[in-house]
Amino acid sequence: MTSECRSWRSLSDLLCDDAQASVALIGAPLSEKSLTPGRCDLAPKVLRATLPRLSVYDVESGVDLSALRVYDRGDLNLKVMTPEAAFTPVKEAVLAEAKPGRLVVVIGGNNAITRPVAAGLDPSLKSLGLLTLDAHFDLRDVDCGLTNGNPIQALLDDGLPGPQIAQIGLAPFANTARAHQKAKDAGVHVMTARDIRKHGVALVVNDALDLLAKRCDLIMVDFDIDVIDRACLPGAPGARPGGMSAQDFFDAARLIGAHPKVAGVDLTEFDPSLDVADITALTAARWFAEVLTGFQAR
Repeated sequence: MTSECRSWRSLSDLLCDDAQASVALIGAPLSEKSLTPGRCDLAPKVLRATLPRLSVYDVESGVDLSALRVYDRGDLNLKVMTPEAAFTPVKEAVLAEAKPGRLVVVIGGNNAITRPVAAGLDPSLKSLGLLTLDAHFDLRDVDCGLTNGNPIQALLDDGLPGPQIAQIGLAPFANTARAHQKAKDAGVHVMTARDIRKHGVALVVNDALDLLAKRCDLIMVDFDIDVIDRACLPGAPGARPGGMSAQDFFDAARLIGAHPKVAGVDLTEFDPSLDVADITALTAARWFAEVLTGFQAR
């Protein structure tokens, strides 16, 4: 048997140039028009650089990801692009990689990428369900242009029906009464950070997935990393104290990755320039491992 000094396998070993692989990875380093200016554009590069630090084996469940392959399409050139300008390149990249039975993973960038990712998975938006794990509704008005604070409002304006949206993890004192009322009026399914603590993340996530699966042919999930408690996640400018635990975030990622109707996920609002001791980078890498573990279990 070969020594593991030479053969230790990490998550980075799963990345490949096989365009037919069952998972596709796209970097979408959009940073313009963020309500909290920063360097979310660094996230795809930092995530890839962190993957060698995680093994392909989960000692708790006995899962081994060694046989899984992830086609790494690389990063889109979104430098100094506004969300409006980035819409088409992100949408077209996702559309090119979306295939039946495949999972498309998009690493932002700020949360404005969620709109074009959704459009790439279903240009009509009629068959798409959207689940967000986010501290915020992202329902700000769009009259001042697209930002990371209004992708859900933009998608509603585009024609995505409100009853085909579920939002979980909403944080207290991080949103407005108007945004909450908008969500209610649109028929959005809303569960707060307290609901997760009260009922458990598995129940909240599964209920949301079941609801969307009954109404939609495919599901996209936006993982805004600022849904996690700020104490556990320094590299997310929108994170606040009292958010979801990192473990709940990982458990949610595995459950979501395993759902047969989930066709695409994104990870947004990770700003490496704010990170401390690689805490957020390692959290993002572990999230990737959990999504892949769920997908492999399908």
